[in-house]
Amino acid sequence: MAKYVLVHGAWGGGQTYGEVPGRLEAKGHEVLVATLTGLGTRQDELHPGITLSDHVDTVVQQIEQAGFERFILAGHSYGGMVITAVASRLGKRIDAICYIDAFLPESDQSLWDITGEFEHNWYIDTQRHKPGFVDPIGAIDFSVVPGVVGYHPLLTLLEAIPYSGDEQAIAKKSYIFATGYQPTPFTRFAEKAKAEGWDYHETATDHFVMQNDPDLTVKVLLGLAG
Repeated sequence: MAKYVLVHGAWGGGQTYGEVPGRLEAKGHEVLVATLTGLGTRQDELHPGITLSDHVDTVVQQIEQAGFERFILAGHSYGGMVITAVASRLGKRIDAICYIDAFLPESDQSLWDITGEFEHNWYIDTQRHKPGFVDPIGAIDFSVVPGVVGYHPLLTLLEAIPYSGDEQAIAKKSYIFATGYQPTPFTRFAEKAKAEGWDYHETATDHFVMQNDPDLTVKVLLGLAG
């Protein structure tokens, strides 16, 4: 039996994993769907001072509370930033890591460092009248959906976390790349994973791979437990 830790992306919450957690549990595995401070079901905790380190601390605390000594770690979208930092901190306890259409930073790179002009303008412009709170990227006339999707704290997109070296202890690494939408900021991360010989998969869905191709998502995650 494997233990899985699933980290969601920006603006939304753990519900973005859809039926994936239940299907992993149906196979006899334990699943922790981490909840990031200020997002999803924790919107009432949102404040402009939340950092990437805060989100990393939150995931690590939930792992400890769940009693997971060894586990498989997965992250979607912005969750790639979070799991990269978790891997740097707990890499010696992680059996495998999976990036699901996710950002894959180098050491000491922030999300700002690995995104372009469009994203930078969006991050800054949409928080002008609510400092520190960024709208979902590309959403026009956005309204918060309580407990589901809301604003994202700006500082999490600006903080960089250096690698410790412990992330190198992870034996299995996987990347799932969604090819069904443009423009996508994830092409170069997918290419990097492929070039480095990671377990690599593509799916012709939009960004929400877990909801729109749960079969592939579950297959890849189960494969990392083998």
